[in-house]
Amino acid sequence: MVEVVSNSPLETEAFAEKLGKVLSGGEVVCYYGGLGMGKTRFTAGLARGMDIEDDVHSPTFAIVHEYSGNKTLYHFDMYRITSFDDLCSTGFFDYMDGCSVLAVEWTENIEGALPDDKIIRIEIQRGETDEQRILRMSGDSVYENSWY
Repeated sequence: MVEVVSNSPLETEAFAEKLGKVLSGGEVVCYYGGLGMGKTRFTAGLARGMDIEDDVHSPTFAIVHEYSGNKTLYHFDMYRITSFDDLCSTGFFDYMDGCSVLAVEWTENIEGALPDDKIIRIEIQRGETDEQRILRMSGDSVYENSWY
């Protein structure tokens, strides 16, 4: 596991940007953390690392946003997903094409539907100040040790 202390949203984005640069496609980046922890800010950094120039916004009401760069990034919000039927109605499984990167907020709501490999788990918790975040990343060892 990698643990990083971020002292600002910009530091969180910078950390995520480094990760975005090494993604090869097919990864599912799973976020765990409460409201206002910085999941969308993390996704903005991830997108920048993937050479995506679009502004990243929370997909809360749309369920999924698509961003194109050197690879396609699909940003999901699974907060309101409460059943397998709900998940299927989002088209989630159609997005797992092996070439795109999926960033999934509220992953705990779909834990049983995640693929067996290429999972990167990002846990975000508040630190000692309102701006500080503790970022814990786990997953395939190549992601844990080769880029940060």
